[in-house]
Amino acid sequence: MVYLMALALPFTREAFQDERAAGLPPGELVYRVLVRVPLGTVLLEEVAFRGVLWAMVRRRWGHVWATVSSSVLFGLWHVQPSRGLTRANAAAQAVFGAGQVGVALSVAAAVVGTALAGAVFCELRRRSGSLIPPVALHCALNSLGYALAWAASRRWA
Repeated sequence: MVYLMALALPFTREAFQDERAAGLPPGELVYRVLVRVPLGTVLLEEVAFRGVLWAMVRRRWGHVWATVSSSVLFGLWHVQPSRGLTRANAAAQAVFGAGQVGVALSVAAAVVGTALAGAVFCELRRRSGSLIPPVALHCALNSLGYALAWAASRRWA
């Protein structure tokens, strides 16, 4: 619902217009949304950060430290993929600026945002005792975000 509301509002719609998704042919979009994101991104990250790391730290220091360490590392894991954000997304560039300062600010925001998302995923993991809920939410967020960015590039370009 949040994605759809943001896409419907003109002042937040621009955030979905990302050239990394815009140029994809439909077949490549389907592959990324249904295969690459779920298996190559989400499953890998959830097993590593909420499965192995979270369980190892929880066993030794408890769930609070497990959540903090897993979430911080999950945020840092996203430094490299967020480095091109201001170049590929006009809305990000408008918010953070261009050049090295804009890149640094957008990377910092991405790290904080993904660390907070990681904390939510950890809490789902803790409350459910399973990786299935965080995997499902993570997959839904990433895949739907990709699909909506692609659709927005075609509808409002």
